[in-house]
Amino acid sequence: MFITLLVATFVIAFVVSTIVVLFFSKPADKILNRIISDAISTAWSKYLKFAIYVTGISSGVRIWDLEKYITRQNFEGSEVIQLTAERWVFEIYRTVIGTLSGIAWMLLVFFIFALVAYVVVRAFELKKQG
Repeated sequence: MFITLLVATFVIAFVVSTIVVLFFSKPADKILNRIISDAISTAWSKYLKFAIYVTGISSGVRIWDLEKYITRQNFEGSEVIQLTAERWVFEIYRTVIGTLSGIAWMLLVFFIFALVAYVVVRAFELKKQG
């Protein structure tokens, strides 16, 4: 049952990450093309998509939290927590929220740096014109 939960959370985190990649691909590509006008912007775009997947899956699949379903607690008389239907729903919800939260923070950092880079690029363009 634990292996099924682990695979399910991985698949859910992967699907949520894929949806985010599809949703943010065009805006991120446009930003990178504007900031980095060379062909290297394609490589940065691929890296950003990879980073979204890594961040999303690592934030959504929380191995240290799932460990409670296979190990006993540290106090005497404790048992391994059972995977009930309610726990499944809870873990799936936590996977979706964790995936989205991790990706949101990563994209926030990306867009902050992209904004700073855009201001620098724009300043150099205005300096060349003036």
